Amino acid sequence: MSPFWLNYLPLAIILSSLLPGLIIFTLKEQQVKLRISLNLLGVGIKLILVLLMLQAVKAGQSFYFSLPFLPGADLVLQGDALSLLFVVLSSVLWLATTVYAIGYLENSPLRSRFFGYFSLCVSATVGLALAGNLVTFLLFYELLTLATFPLVVHRGTPQSLAAGRRYLAYTLLGGLLLLLGVALLHSLVQSPLFSPGGYVEIAVAEHSTLLKLAFCLMIAGLGVKAALLPLHGWLPQAMVAPAPVSALLHAVAVVKAGAFGIIRLVYDVFGVDSMQLLQLAQPLMWLAALTILYGSWRALAQQDIKRRLAYSTISQVSYITLGVAMLGPLAAVGGLVHLVHQGVMKITLFFCAGNFAETLGVHKIRELNGAGRRMPLTSMAFTLGALGMIGIPPTAGFISKWYLGQGAVATDNNLMLLVFVVSGLLNAAYFLPIVYRLWFLPQRGNWPAEQRWSAKLETHWMLLLPMLFTALLIVLMGVFASTSLSPLSWAELIVEREFSYD
Repeated sequence: MSPFWLNYLPLAIILSSLLPGLIIFTLKEQQVKLRISLNLLGVGIKLILVLLMLQAVKAGQSFYFSLPFLPGADLVLQGDALSLLFVVLSSVLWLATTVYAIGYLENSPLRSRFFGYFSLCVSATVGLALAGNLVTFLLFYELLTLATFPLVVHRGTPQSLAAGRRYLAYTLLGGLLLLLGVALLHSLVQSPLFSPGGYVEIAVAEHSTLLKLAFCLMIAGLGVKAALLPLHGWLPQAMVAPAPVSALLHAVAVVKAGAFGIIRLVYDVFGVDSMQLLQLAQPLMWLAALTILYGSWRALAQQDIKRRLAYSTISQVSYITLGVAMLGPLAAVGGLVHLVHQGVMKITLFFCAGNFAETLGVHKIRELNGAGRRMPLTSMAFTLGALGMIGIPPTAGFISKWYLGQGAVATDNNLMLLVFVVSGLLNAAYFLPIVYRLWFLPQRGNWPAEQRWSAKLETHWMLLLPMLFTALLIVLMGVFASTSLSPLSWAELIVEREFSYD
């Protein structure tokens, strides 16, 4: 691979969605074909570039791009195994969500504005994944907030505007806390590159209290987007956004940005040794455990489909944080692979929720009775997503929960194993009744006649294909978890290359 690609490939990956997005802003609403072409062109170029980087990183190649920014802190993009895990997830799910959004918003106004911000959102997500230090991560983290706010308020209703204000208040506060933490840490150890084992150990003896404060500030800032207690309140409210935006928030961008930032902070800034010396792992572990149980418990009481999925996200994303906080290789593998698995499962469930809403006008769980006979493919995909979230083999969810459980045992965190068991039971309690309604209860008689039974089953093909694609991935990532191309194998590669253990 030439020096040009070595230096500029990370930047090119970001620009592949940024430039089409900026052009889309200028398009008129009636320029439908051009807008769709630009969307798909950006997706295609990004996937090709990501594949090039993926192959090179697997072979041991590294990527580095830098621009002067602050004294002692350049803007740095780098490609490593950990960043590629998130970049691949974002790029593949961006493809699925783009196709879904084109069909979902087919007759909606302001589509150029929507897809422009949609592309900016993905650019910011990929940027923070490729960030090589905390300053660069912070920049893209804040850009992500600004890019997603217009998507949350896209419909312009009083409910969406209120949800947007709440989202902005939470995320700007989180950004401020992260900024304070990064500035404090920078004053102690500057802002070197993310590196395996971290770089703060040299300051532990002299500045242990300040390092603890910096860590807490950054966890609070990242915890807003990761929906950790008590910073989760924006997420259920944001469900008034269109289904593609909900999918983006939960599976591709915002909550995953927070979880990914926590992974970087724990392993590539502080490192396992410093986390243990400063006694930071246990509080983070218990915070994640409480969030898991709280989210699962609150999901039980929700009768709106998307709100139940939102509380499920609050619970499931904290599996990633808990896996990281246990500071063991098996637990790390479980947390890392759950970053991918949860994203694929949750985007499938939100696609299904959007299909039920668009085709049947159904938003409440009690309205889903018999929907499996009217929309069998959507109901099948929802069932696979639900079984994966519970952790039923051979789905992807089983793989990540198995490694998390094994990691809890290996690190002598038996109470965390109990947390996984209780959460799994709660997952079953709030997902299985929906599956039962879909397949085993009589069809509701209050659907409009043309929606109850139709010669044409299911929904628009552009809403169907992305959902079936991600539902298939749920099974394939479970069945073929041991293959060299699976997310599990890549997570094991990350642990082998990136993280140091005694």
